[in-house]
Amino acid sequence: MTDTWHDELRARGYRVTPQRQLVLEAVSALTHATPEEICAKVQETARGVNISTVYRTLELLEELGLVTHTHLGHGAPTYHLAADADHVHLVCRSCGQIIEAPPELVGDMVARLDQDMGFQTDVHHLTIFGRCRDCR
Repeated sequence: MTDTWHDELRARGYRVTPQRQLVLEAVSALTHATPEEICAKVQETARGVNISTVYRTLELLEELGLVTHTHLGHGAPTYHLAADADHVHLVCRSCGQIIEAPPELVGDMVARLDQDMGFQTDVHHLTIFGRCRDCR
């Protein structure tokens, strides 16, 4: 993964900076995190990195296809590695747990939306709210 994103940055004329590396490592470690959570993780190593640097870096990394975001509620977007984005998000309204489910689980719904309504679903941004097994 590291070589891939280093190569991608350089191929597009960007430098591999410590801040970019720290942001990408934080996204990887946290799996689903808001920019504020990513910033807090980065600041464990580099206190001088501020939230605006994190936002700019996330924007660049998303443009390069290395990270992606989704909305798991009304708050800030949640980021994760694009390589790990092939899942649907199940969010428990009681405890806030985020469960990753394979896209095949919603295949019938996606097919029906396409067939009946001509709607092409972006499964990578699909979030379903409910209650997890433990909270039920």
